[in-house]
Amino acid sequence: MIYDLDEPVAFSAQNRGGRFKGNNPTVSEVDLVLNWVGNTKFVYIGKAVNLRRRLIQYADFGEGKPVGHWGGRLIWQLSQIEALRVTWKETPNLDPGSIEVELLAEFRRQYGKPPFANDPHRLGN
Repeated sequence: MIYDLDEPVAFSAQNRGGRFKGNNPTVSEVDLVLNWVGNTKFVYIGKAVNLRRRLIQYADFGEGKPVGHWGGRLIWQLSQIEALRVTWKETPNLDPGSIEVELLAEFRRQYGKPPFANDPHRLGN
C-alpha cells in the first residue's frame, strides 16, 4: 500500500479501525512518528492468497468493524486516508508468504526498518 501525498504526513488521534480481541488499535502520535519512514511512499507490505477477500477485510477493519486480524492497523491513523493507493504484484505459482518476507527484507535493507504499518508490535523500531 502506498501513501500518495507530497505534503507532510499528519496523524489522527484515534484509530478508525475496529477492535481486535477487545483491544483498541489506537497508538500514540509519538509511536506513529517513530514508525514513519521518510523518503518512500510505501507504508505497508502484506500478502494475500485471495486479494479481493483480504482487501474487504482491510476495508471492514477501517470502517470500525471487528475483524480477526489487524495487520497494517497504523494505516487507519493517517489523517488523509484518501491518499492511500493499493498496489499489488502477481506472483503465480509462488508462495505469498515467501514473497512478503523477501519484500520486507529488501525494504528493511534500504530504509533500516519495516514500512510504517508493518510490525506494529515493535513500535518505534
